[in-house]
Amino acid sequence: MIKAVIFDLDGTLLNRDESVKMFIQNQFDRLDKLVGHIPKEKYVRRFIELDNRGYVWKDKVYQQLVNEFEITDITWEELLQDYLSQFKKNCISFPNLNSMLEELRTNNLVLGLITNGKGQFQMDNIKAMGIEKFFEIILVSEWEGIKKPDPQIFKRALDQLNVSPNECIFVGDHPDNDVKAARNVGMKGIWKRDFQSNNVEADFIVDDLGELPLIIENLRQQIIETC
Repeated sequence: MIKAVIFDLDGTLLNRDESVKMFIQNQFDRLDKLVGHIPKEKYVRRFIELDNRGYVWKDKVYQQLVNEFEITDITWEELLQDYLSQFKKNCISFPNLNSMLEELRTNNLVLGLITNGKGQFQMDNIKAMGIEKFFEIILVSEWEGIKKPDPQIFKRALDQLNVSPNECIFVGDHPDNDVKAARNVGMKGIWKRDFQSNNVEADFIVDDLGELPLIIENLRQQIIETC
């Protein structure tokens, strides 16, 4: 019997690509007097390249930007602090997020979230999206001292939710860190399709979060019928 669903955050619930674009465009506009000697399109494009979809932390990104563009009126530390304080105002959720979470909870499923990243930064984004209330547990890698795909962070979530792996589904966008890692622990893995990957081995694949409630309900019924 499926009792719980655990989600990844970035690229799964949070449309990080669009959020980053909005943030960096807004940052340039807000700090125009300090970085205005750089063409806006060039500044935005280079940030996105260096960010590498979140896999490069922003201290390195801003140090590189300051060096490349010869930014002298603001330090990389100040740019980083601006990122930390302002990104949450630019969070864009994927469609049907809240209605999907509400429906899963209505169907008596307990929900959790595991995300790699900086603790307070990720919590600020989760709160800005208005979804903190849906989750029984939220594990952020910095605070946990381990990160996906380490099986221990999945097992820690299962222990805290008091469910076994075969009673839990994991939903994520990363083929290895999310889907494969969760399946290796014994959970069902649902892949939230990402345009950068193909031929991902998963129990189910979704393009839209709105598809999840029906998939999960059908899976629960299949398991009941085979018992």
